[in-house]
Formats: sequence, C-alpha cells, structure tokens
Amino acid sequence: MTSEQITNTGSVSGDCGSAQARARTHVQAYVQTQARQNGSAKDGSATNGPARNDSAKGGPSGRKHGLQRCHAMLRPASRHALLPWLTSIIGVASALCLVIAWFPSTVWNTPIVSSDAPAHYYFIHRLLDEGLGAALHLWPHDSFYPPLFHICAYLVIKIAALFGVQCSIYAAFNITWIIASGVIFPAGMLVLCRYFLQRWNRGNPISNPISRISQALSTPESSSVSESSNVSNQQVSSAVNRQYNATFDVTFVLQNLIGLFVPVLAVSSVCHPYGLLNAGPLIAFGFATSLLPFLIAATLRLFDAIAAREHIVKWLAITAAAGVVCLVAHPRLAFTYALILVPFIVLRLPWKLILGAFIAMCIGAVAFVALMLTSFKSDRWANPASWFHSHQPSKNLWESILFCFTDGLDGFPAILFALLLIAGTVAAFVCAFRRAAVRSSDSLSAAVSTVAPAFSADADALVSDAAVSLVSASDLPAASCSDAADVSSFAPPEPSRPRRNDRLRDVIALTAAFLLVTLVYVCTVTLVGALPNIISAPWYRDENRIMTMLPLVALPLLVIGVNALSECVSVCAASASFVPSASSFSAKNSASSVPSLSSASAVSAVKNVSLASNWIGPIAAFLVIAILAVSAQIVCPSRTAARDTIIAHSSLNQSDPNEQLTEQKITVLRKVTERTGTQATIISDPLNGSMYAETLFNASMLYPIINARTDVPSAPFGKVETAFASGDGQQVLGTVCPLTDAPEYFLTMGDQAQSLQSFPYRAQYDSFHNEELIDAYVDGGTLVKVADYSQYGQGWALYRFGCVD
Repeated sequence: MTSEQITNTGSVSGDCGSAQARARTHVQAYVQTQARQNGSAKDGSATNGPARNDSAKGGPSGRKHGLQRCHAMLRPASRHALLPWLTSIIGVASALCLVIAWFPSTVWNTPIVSSDAPAHYYFIHRLLDEGLGAALHLWPHDSFYPPLFHICAYLVIKIAALFGVQCSIYAAFNITWIIASGVIFPAGMLVLCRYFLQRWNRGNPISNPISRISQALSTPESSSVSESSNVSNQQVSSAVNRQYNATFDVTFVLQNLIGLFVPVLAVSSVCHPYGLLNAGPLIAFGFATSLLPFLIAATLRLFDAIAAREHIVKWLAITAAAGVVCLVAHPRLAFTYALILVPFIVLRLPWKLILGAFIAMCIGAVAFVALMLTSFKSDRWANPASWFHSHQPSKNLWESILFCFTDGLDGFPAILFALLLIAGTVAAFVCAFRRAAVRSSDSLSAAVSTVAPAFSADADALVSDAAVSLVSASDLPAASCSDAADVSSFAPPEPSRPRRNDRLRDVIALTAAFLLVTLVYVCTVTLVGALPNIISAPWYRDENRIMTMLPLVALPLLVIGVNALSECVSVCAASASFVPSASSFSAKNSASSVPSLSSASAVSAVKNVSLASNWIGPIAAFLVIAILAVSAQIVCPSRTAARDTIIAHSSLNQSDPNEQLTEQKITVLRKVTERTGTQATIISDPLNGSMYAETLFNASMLYPIINARTDVPSAPFGKVETAFASGDGQQVLGTVCPLTDAPEYFLTMGDQAQSLQSFPYRAQYDSFHNEELIDAYVDGGTLVKVADYSQYGQGWALYRFGCVD
C-alpha cells in the first residue's frame, strides 16, 4: 500500500465511527514507522505533490475517496464478524446432533446399571429432597462430593417444572450429559483451537507474497523514478491491493470452514465424551473434562497478558473463575490441567513465575499425598509396585502408542488422523523455524536502517534491489497465510508487546503436552511396576480417565499442523506460479536502479500468485479436514461398541437372575415400596441392585449406593453392618431401631451381582446375604418375615425388624 493510500485511509477512518478508531491508530503508527525506517518521508511527500496534500487536508476529492474506502472497509468487516459466529453455531449444532444420534434411547426411563450410576442418581435425588443446601455433603455419610453435574441436573428438573413438565431423574441426568458433551465440550475445543490458530497466523501481512509486491512497489526508491514509471507502478500497486484484499477474504472464509469441523472432530473419538458414560459412568469427571478447554484457553490468554503486560487483572479473574468452576465439577481434574499446562508454563512465562508455578504444584502434590494417606488406610503405601495390584494391562506397547496418535479413532479415519498429525507437526516445526529466521532477518534489516538512515546513491540502489527481491521465488517459502486477525491491513497488533517465536513456542509446547499425555496413557494401559503406578496414580491408573486427555492435546496439534501444511502448499504453489512471471519485470527505466512493472503483465502475475497462495492451500486443508470429519462418523466401531454396552447395561432382560436389575427385581422393588411406603427405612445389600429403589420408586434405602467404605465414617450404615454381622439380635435391634421413627425393614434379593465383583469393598456386605445368619435372626425374633418373593428368586423376602413401636 502506498504512503498516499495509507494517509487517505487514516484521514477518513474517523468518519466511519468509533469502530474504525483502532484502525486509524494503527495506520498512523504504521506511517510513522515507515517514515523512521526509510528516512525519506519528506522526499516521498514532495514526489506525490498536491494529490497527497489534497486528500490529507480533507479536500473534496479526499473526502469522496475516503467515504468510498470507508464503505469498502465496513462491508468485509461485517462479514468477518459474522462468519466466525455462523460457523461456530453450525459446527457446535452438528456436534450436538451427533451426540444425540449416538445416545442410547433405552436409558431415558431406566437407569444405567453400573458401578457409579446409583450414586449419581442418588445425589440428584438428595438435592431434590433437601434442596441445594445438600450440595456440600452429597454422600450418605455427609461428606463432600463434586456437585456441579448434579446441580445442573437438579436445575433441569426445576426449570422443566416451571413449564409444567415433569422430568425424571434419569431424563435430567441424560439431558445434562448431552448438553455437556454435545455443546460445552465441542464449543470449548473450538475456542481452544481458534486460540492457537490466531496465534499461529498472527503476524505482519507483508509476509504474504502479494503484499510484498505491493510494498516493493511503494518504496520511496520506486517513487523516485520517472513520473510515467511512477504512475504505472501506482496502478499496479492499486491492482495488487485490490487483489490482495479479495483473496484475503477467500482465505478467511476457508479457514473458518476448517474451524467448522473442529466441534465435529471433538466428538468423533471414543476417548471423550462417550468412554466415561460407559465406564462407571464417570459422570463428574467427564463433566469437568468438558469444561477444561475453556480453562486452558483462559490460562493461555493470561500468559499472553503477562507477556504483553496488559489486561492481566482481567484474564486473571477469568482464569480464576473458570478454575473454580472446574474444581467444583471435579477437583481431580487439576492433575490433567497441570500436565497439559506444564510445557506452556516453561516456554511462555518469566522465570520467577515458572518457579512460583512449580512451587504451587509441589505444594499441591504434597497435599494430595497427605489426603490419600489420611483417607485410604493401606499397608502398601511404602511399596509403590504393589499399588493397583489388581490392575491388568489392556494393550501392548504398539497398540497404546497407536491409540494416542489416532485419538482413539478407527480404521481409515484413524490412519488419516495419524498421518495428518505427524506430517502437520513436522510442517509446523518447519514453518515455525522459517518464521523465526525471517524475523531475525527483518530485525537485522531494521537495525541496519537505524544505524545508517542515509546511504549513497549506489547504496540506495542496493536497498531498492533488495526490496524487489522480496518477491523473488527463492524467498517465497518464508511466506505465510494470515487469519481473521490479519484480514484487514488496519488491524492493531496483538498483543501490544508480542514475543518472538510464538509459533515455535506453541508447536514445542503442544508437542510436549501430547507426548506427556501419551506417556501417562502408556504407563496406565501397558506398563507395570512402581514408576508406572506413581505416574498414573493421580488418575487411579484408570484408562478411561486418561483417555479424556487425548483430544485436548491431539486436536489442537492437528489443527495447527493442517494449517502449517496449508501454508506450505500455498507457498510452493505461489513459487511455481511466480517464477514464470519474472519476465514481467521491465528494465526500460535503465537509469533507475528500481525495475518497473508492465501494468497488464504485473496484474496478471499478481492474480496467479494470489490464486496459488490464497486458494490452493486452504482448499486442500478444507477438503482433508472434511474427509476426516465425515469418515469418522461412518467408520466408528469403538463408539458403536460403547453404545451397545450401555444399552446392554440398561436392559432388564438379563440371563443372570442375580444381576443388578432384572424384570423380576423391578417387580419386587415395586411391591416392596408399595408395602413399606416411602418413609420406612429399608436395609439391604447394595450390590444386589436394591439401591435403585431409591430413584425408581422413591423408597428410603439406608445406603442407596454401593460404596459404603469402611475406612471413613459411614454412620449409620457402618454401624448397622457391624451389628448385623455380630449375630447378636439385641445389638442389631439396638442399632437399627433408633435410626428413624418409621418402621425398619430388611430385604433379601439373592447374591451380589456378577458385574460388581470388581468392587474392592464387596466383602463387607457378605452378612446381608448370609442365609444361616438371617434364619438365626428370624428364629430369635429379630426379624419377622412380612412378604415372600421366592417365586421371583430363591430366598427373596421382605422382613421387618422386631422393634417395639
């Protein structure tokens, strides 16, 4: 862009309203910088003559030209503001549709029959009974459990009631999971990936080949040639800028279309959100994981603010608020957060803050160890190799590594994802190093121009030749595309104090985070021994929890890599297109050291370079991402298997009559609740499925979850367990009868379910299905049989404790 065009743009920006204020500031700063570097502002002004003065002073022709430019700037600005929102909405809506289409329809009226499911249903039920005040002590023994997911489900029920809709606990549970998995998580991944894309594409628009041609044509040296040559160059420069802005619009659109598929890819992997609904379900941890991308993005913005030394308080407050929300969702997510952020802390913070962050992590690790030692009594703490002694490796080394590089996808999408991830990471490193080299060269040139602002005529000729050589084929590989932040040449720099080598820092940090997650995953699913136990202990050495970290690091790295591949393709194509156009440079003004351009041939060359550098790469990237996103929905056996497992868990047609829930047990639990009412207390072995009566029929089960641990105060259930196992009828009645003023009942429904045999505390409930002990209590009058359900299962019956009313 010529100095005259810049001046005109700056003078009329004020007429466009406050929205153009920042643009005007940047234009003025740009003019001042150019004047300092070239040392020839006075000569350039004299060259342009009255036309410059007329427009700069706001004359009629200047105002008319300025209004035209103002409208031209506002039209693309509105598109650039609308398109990201439009693609975001479409992308997240597509992800939501995929999640809804996948979700098993069988669990809307019946519970998911699994180890953790009864607890989550019970927590929602307790909030409905006691109000939000119960959120801080959801466990039956009144200890804390992360309540955010259950509070959201509670609010779903209450909001539905305002519209006269009765929403069951299971429906509210499912709606909350769908919103978290189909809206919150893909939206968070989109925010996180766009953050890295903006940083990657942020930079000087001069790095674009077309812009370099424009800059070469508008140098003071090129303005010092003959008048006819100068007019020709100005015409070419104007054509260059028009073509440059148009192709920038195309690039911006295509990059937003690529971003359209980020939410879809976020919900394409079985790693998250589907895996945790099948495992347990681990609902609270999965809900926190869905929120984590927002916290990571806010933290990285805080790092930017610290580097720029502006808006620190703002981003500190946003990060703190996001952190509190995630911790309320599940505190153990702090380990995932720390693992992913460690490389960014090392590469992007001052050393004092790095030291402070690691001190805070050490304090947190010590606190976690202290909590574990005090909460879980064990004689194996001093021998890490004996931790998780029941854990068995599920994959070999190659399978676990391949799973990480494919982000848990299957078949062709997995191969394509891995290839794009590896090739894109290599391309990102190459582009990052090239950008660093170009910036070093630019810094050297700036230093030279500062030390020696004026040269001889021969030196000026050399500088002019160097300016034109910026568009030579040999220098084109250093070019890079720009994103939405750079669509307008008038966008202010971000941040105000940008740090060097941001691209390289991000690529190294993302790669390191991905490798750290891969290490933890491999230690969990493949390796055994003390060190793997220690590394994976914060996640309970649970494969399902660690799988959730893969999309958080693999998807941003993939997006950066595809963007780098697009850049490389564009640069190569631009180089090939520009080489045949070198003949358009004419030397007819041999008296000048600056070659001039034939307008028609130069504009043709610009169009060729524009098409190559701004169309080919983004289109190729768009097609590759589209193929990956679509094929991941067609070839998805892992997700289908997870869905089938959940359907099997929610089915009542079980071959084993002792499973947690069957048609017979549903019938018995209904009959029991009809006989006892909803106020009487019912005691039973939780592992036989009786705990579901609490949320199915609003029965009052003494302990409606399976995890009544013996190493924490589980009163009153712990006291009842001990008394019932004693064989002393008087002790049993003395413990049970004071529980409530309502009658107390005891229910037997066979042995413990086979699906819960991995539960580590199952032996503590053995007395509740000991037939000899139960018969002894019946003979002694401690228990009185009030209903026999032997037609549904052997030994099934309802007893009433022989308390004196």
